[in-house]
Amino acid sequence: MEKNLKKLTILHSNDLHGDFLAEKVDEALIGGVSRLSGYVNKVRDEESNVIYAIAGDMFRGSLIDSEYQGISTIDIMNMLAPDVVSLGNHEVDYGLSHLLFLEKCASFPIVCANMYLKYKETRLFRAHWVKRIGGMRVLFIGILTQEVLESTKSQGWVGMLVDLKDAVNEVGKICDAYRTKDIDVTVLLTHIGFEQDQKLAAALDPAWGVDVIIGGHSHTRLDEPCEVAGIPIVQVGIGTDQIGRFDIMVDTDGNCIDSYTWQCIPITSENCPRDEALEEAINEYKDATDQKYSRVLTRFPRAYTHPLRNMETELGDLMAEGLRTQLGTDLVLLGSGSIRKPQLGPIVTLKDFMEIFPFNDPVFAVKFTGEQLRRAVRFMLREDAFVDGDHTEWFQFSRGFFCEYDRRTQSIVSMKMNGKEVEDNDLYTVALQEFHFMNMSEHLDVEPDEVEGNGQSLEVATKCANVLREYFNRHEHLKVDGEQRLVIRE
Repeated sequence: MEKNLKKLTILHSNDLHGDFLAEKVDEALIGGVSRLSGYVNKVRDEESNVIYAIAGDMFRGSLIDSEYQGISTIDIMNMLAPDVVSLGNHEVDYGLSHLLFLEKCASFPIVCANMYLKYKETRLFRAHWVKRIGGMRVLFIGILTQEVLESTKSQGWVGMLVDLKDAVNEVGKICDAYRTKDIDVTVLLTHIGFEQDQKLAAALDPAWGVDVIIGGHSHTRLDEPCEVAGIPIVQVGIGTDQIGRFDIMVDTDGNCIDSYTWQCIPITSENCPRDEALEEAINEYKDATDQKYSRVLTRFPRAYTHPLRNMETELGDLMAEGLRTQLGTDLVLLGSGSIRKPQLGPIVTLKDFMEIFPFNDPVFAVKFTGEQLRRAVRFMLREDAFVDGDHTEWFQFSRGFFCEYDRRTQSIVSMKMNGKEVEDNDLYTVALQEFHFMNMSEHLDVEPDEVEGNGQSLEVATKCANVLREYFNRHEHLKVDGEQRLVIRE
């Protein structure tokens, strides 16, 4: 018997992070929302059944986004017109209540199946969405990383109310609810990272009929799908430099995929026309922010770098020491992931600074014993941090701190503060950003209760970026001190 086959094209992005503008690479313009939109529109014109999906993290990464707290991003995304978007962890950066407001501004559905009001078992967002297209029904289910709970702990009432349910069980519930309906293709639109996507695929019941996992969060750029338990898993890096494309032949009698091809398409002038209306809207936001933030904040003797998250860097040393100087603590543990670009300077405008350090959260001073500090640093240097440096929590240290670590034995050889070996009973005042203060046990392996036993923790600054900006503004020609904080024996 001949199969009843229909073609479906699914385009997908992930981790756009406010990457609105094209960049010049080797004299060619790459990426940008204008050409991304141009490619999506071109495919929609060429093909009959086209769906465009985004797997989380529309927000954070550009001044245009942070200046308008995501409102500009939603406006631009409305013009880009995705069919469905899943939540990412950075969608919560401006607060959960603000996110619920932004959702009302969106002209596209935002899905997340495993984010609940804890006590009422009520989902905060729609769990799934069904697209009817070309006589087919395509089910999208949104799954989010556990990190969102960490981000919302800063809002006390949210930390008590929001619970992340087990992703596998949630997928099973939704798929079971649709089992009597004619769903032709089921897509998980996740934001949990490539490795977790593979574990998720392996744990799914084949009877649920999940066909595809489109992921995000780990910024993994694939050349071909990774199949686990017969389910293709895809992801296309970060930003707007590329887009994923599935061309799928759907067996509408069997409600399954008969065959597919997948490509990671570069967004270039050669294959992507401009969307001039969208470009005009972006330029209005850009002109407004450029005018406000173009003043020179400071100058460095040369550009300083932050090439990797899981290493000591020049910028990390400079920023951590700047905070220590301003706050007067013994030590600053600055989240390495707070530094969002690989280079700053030699001329530093306010725009440059805000783009590279967009997190303006409070700073807390806590009392750590020498034993707790040693434990926290050893936890940071666990083997996972070297394997998956993009998403483990790593810290940059202020001046005066030194640690020598042996990776072979996974032990600290020496730890000193201002040249003196750290003893277990020593007591130090340590500055932490709010995110790490609220998630101390997860990121530092130190429980809040035991730290409070050393003395009361204090909020020493309401806005971290403002403190650092003032330090830059008052110091011309800042030099990296050249003092090595970490020595890692391989």
